[in-house]
Amino acid sequence: MRLSQEERQMLEGQRGPAFRKAMEILCRLGEIYGAERMVPVSSVHMPGSSVIVAGEAGTRFVEETAARGGVFGVYTTLNPAAGDLERWSTLGFPPDVMANQQRLTAAYRRMGAVACHTCTPYLLGQLPRLGEHVAWGESSAVAFANSVLGARTNREGGPSALASALTGCAPAYGLHLDENRRGQVLVRVGCELRTTTDYGRLGYLVGRECQDRIPVFTGIPASATLDELKMLGAALASSGSVALFHVAGVTPEALTAEAAFGGRGPEQSLDVTESDLAAGSASLNRARGEPLGLVAIGCPHASVQEIREVAARLKGSRLHDSLHLWVMTAGPTRQMADRMGYTQAITEAGGQVICDTCPILAPARALVERFGYRSVATNSAKLAHYAPGQWGLPVYFGDLEQCIRAAISGNWG
Repeated sequence: MRLSQEERQMLEGQRGPAFRKAMEILCRLGEIYGAERMVPVSSVHMPGSSVIVAGEAGTRFVEETAARGGVFGVYTTLNPAAGDLERWSTLGFPPDVMANQQRLTAAYRRMGAVACHTCTPYLLGQLPRLGEHVAWGESSAVAFANSVLGARTNREGGPSALASALTGCAPAYGLHLDENRRGQVLVRVGCELRTTTDYGRLGYLVGRECQDRIPVFTGIPASATLDELKMLGAALASSGSVALFHVAGVTPEALTAEAAFGGRGPEQSLDVTESDLAAGSASLNRARGEPLGLVAIGCPHASVQEIREVAARLKGSRLHDSLHLWVMTAGPTRQMADRMGYTQAITEAGGQVICDTCPILAPARALVERFGYRSVATNSAKLAHYAPGQWGLPVYFGDLEQCIRAAISGNWG
């Protein structure tokens, strides 16, 4: 690989052992994928931020990097942790897990990371511009950055993201390059998308078909909100491994469908009908009468608008005493919800607005054992996809109205 003078100095150890190791990681990665050079990155979103993912070995690696003088050279945010860092004891998270989580978070903070612990850093002002190179992990954040913002990132793992945070660069391959960002599958949406959850249903259906190919959607209205596009990308990245999608007339690299394909025709065309959407939803709704245990909203993390909607639907009601309601979000978003009275409305109804974590990156089996959950209900196609394996529980999947109605009545449907 062709390295700049500064990159070469880091590789030779002139900046110290932490930076040398980081450049070794990036150069090796670049060699594997045929990169000819590095590109400067303006920000990093760190996927290995939960001790459930990092484990003891990963935690020690981060601690050792900090101890060797590692300091992040670009703005770096942290993905969700294994629990709410302030209220984990009250919420019932295991003390041993949270002690290790505090170690991991502290090591990242020593190197300069912003410990926001969220999967939606773009809701907190982490907004790279069109064409800007970044090094992000977390599948839904990667899909949003590439697609909705038009930034450029591959789906980074913990070690490569850490290396980019230290060095401020990443190998130029994959979605950093123009030729790899062209659409491949044309998706004609022929049904109405009425709710945010419908966008998740659509993404789940299309992700299964596309796998790692790039879909180009037509038929999605220009009025699609950021929350709707967030749900679409999260589901695409869950049932498949889609890291970039285009929506004609909506996303910045798809002023038209033809522009999104970059002058080439599609490899495949899909038509999505109302019945297709219903079938995709049914495949996620796997519970068969099991008692409701946990109703989980905010995967990816809820925006303040989504928290407001939950609060409005709970107004004047009380949750059934047999279950828990989690509304998951970032700490700064919760502070805004606190100020607006939304958090109070949810807690008065018996729910919890939980920060820093999510059901996918929390110690799920320990929580199931402690609280005796028998099922999970959610409006997130991403969580519905992962919960059976992560929690070992069947899933009720539906829109927000169904989930809140179930949380109040204690029964699905």
